[in-house]
Amino acid sequence: MMKFNILLVTFLLIISCKSDGKKNKTALADNRETEFVVQKEFDTDLKVYDFDGLEPLLNKKDGKVHVINFWATWCVPCVKELPYFEQLQNAYADKNVEVLLVSLDFPHQYDTKLKPFIKERKIKSEVVALDDADMNSWIPKVDESWSGSIPATIIYKNDERQFFEQSFTFEELENQVKPFLN
Repeated sequence: MMKFNILLVTFLLIISCKSDGKKNKTALADNRETEFVVQKEFDTDLKVYDFDGLEPLLNKKDGKVHVINFWATWCVPCVKELPYFEQLQNAYADKNVEVLLVSLDFPHQYDTKLKPFIKERKIKSEVVALDDADMNSWIPKVDESWSGSIPATIIYKNDERQFFEQSFTFEELENQVKPFLN
């Protein structure tokens, strides 16, 4: 079993981001062996969740349109599309649209990479980190079709939901959000 886990993690680490604009994917890979609490905060700037803590944020029934993007600082197409999520948040905040950016960066890099990245890029949308090594359990809970590659985005309002395993331009993202505004 241990050899299988090592082989699986090695395989996932080999898969990397594509730099073209179509179906950019990066495998989520992590060799951490941790049991994790529902939520812990490193400081006021970054909330860190395991999947049980994050799951309620993926299923709100409050009449708002929720746009949830799974990304990481090491994923080139993820970083490329982040300004479009920020632009969407700014353009549609008065129309009950909320953007949540779920970082899949490695925990040991929260202070050295993730937090400085958020500060330098002046990201205003809410950013949380997901630290849950049991990706085989939580990935299909996000969406059964999700291979685990990023960037990945959920757009939902109450019980209506769409999942995308791709990169977006602002126009593409806006076109996917508009039907939820009705």
